[in-house]
Amino acid sequence: MRPTVSGVLLIALSLGIGTAAYNSSNNILFITLALLLACLILSGVLSWFNFAQMRWRLLIPPTARVGQASVVSLDLTNAKKLLPTYGLEGVVLAEPVIDSGAERPETSFTAKGKDVKAIFRKHPERTEGRVRLETRLDPQESVRLDWPWTPTRRGRWTLALRDVGSYFPFSFFDKKLASRLRRELVVWPAPIDYRWEKSAGARWSGGSTPTTRAGRGSDLLALRRYAEGDSHRLIHWKASARTRQLLVRQFSSDAIESYTLRLDLEEDRWENAEQFERLVSFAATVAEDLFREGRLAAAIIGGEPARPIRQVRDLEALLDALAMLVLPLPGASSSGAKPPVAQAKRNLLTFAPDGSAGVVALIDGEKAATA
Repeated sequence: MRPTVSGVLLIALSLGIGTAAYNSSNNILFITLALLLACLILSGVLSWFNFAQMRWRLLIPPTARVGQASVVSLDLTNAKKLLPTYGLEGVVLAEPVIDSGAERPETSFTAKGKDVKAIFRKHPERTEGRVRLETRLDPQESVRLDWPWTPTRRGRWTLALRDVGSYFPFSFFDKKLASRLRRELVVWPAPIDYRWEKSAGARWSGGSTPTTRAGRGSDLLALRRYAEGDSHRLIHWKASARTRQLLVRQFSSDAIESYTLRLDLEEDRWENAEQFERLVSFAATVAEDLFREGRLAAAIIGGEPARPIRQVRDLEALLDALAMLVLPLPGASSSGAKPPVAQAKRNLLTFAPDGSAGVVALIDGEKAATA
């Protein structure tokens, strides 16, 4: 509990009036001093009732992307039966998770003043947001206070509720209750603009190749006897008249060409940190685009085995893995094993450096896109 500016002025005024009342023995000054002290006591009692039976929880977004605004919410519930709640304020912190081997900077917090500026110099990527209850929260009601948060880097982040404060009723004191609510979130790489090459455009947009299984394609596969439920539009009238039995056309299905995405992480290829970040964003964006079109079959990251991509959860796991990638250090890799590419003999999508800052995507070794 810290006095505000008005609280400091009230305390100073109380001391001055008390001194004058003691020296002059004036009853009016003593009554005025009693009223001022009663205001301080009343402020504390009403503030205690304001905090009583309040419940809060921290809600984080299901997904977050670098450079895109996400919403972190503080859910407040007034469990009191009679009294409403006013003027609560929560302080939410967002900070990237530091590796265990790295030196962790100072983690103490202060509410205002120069100390905050010093903390921000030590933690340039830590952000702080304040959400405030501007209206009355009636008994047995809830409210959600939103804080728009934009991540600045990919990887694991810690979202924490530092404290919940109250200026009610007279704003004489800034009263805060410390909170230990902490949640972790994996921030996905930022989407990036890329350009497909004309030579690969036709192949990329070709769409499908016929297969020999039955379906709703455009190529005739065979004729078969009519079965109950078949559409009359599929009846082959000439063949039916020749054989004197109803025959229907059976078409081949169109199977969309799928691609296998492979990400090589040799330390001698990605020495530039900015270029490596572009690689990760490029791979994540291409993976999402391929998945939306149903053309992403699998993904290979480094020397890991191929991971099939069939459902949204598989794509989310891939984006989580891309978000956690770190720039390989020279001489850090010892295995030197190449990724198993036998599972993708064709339609293999790989990435390579393009100059000092660009990245190029290759399909079966041919240049397909650049970013």
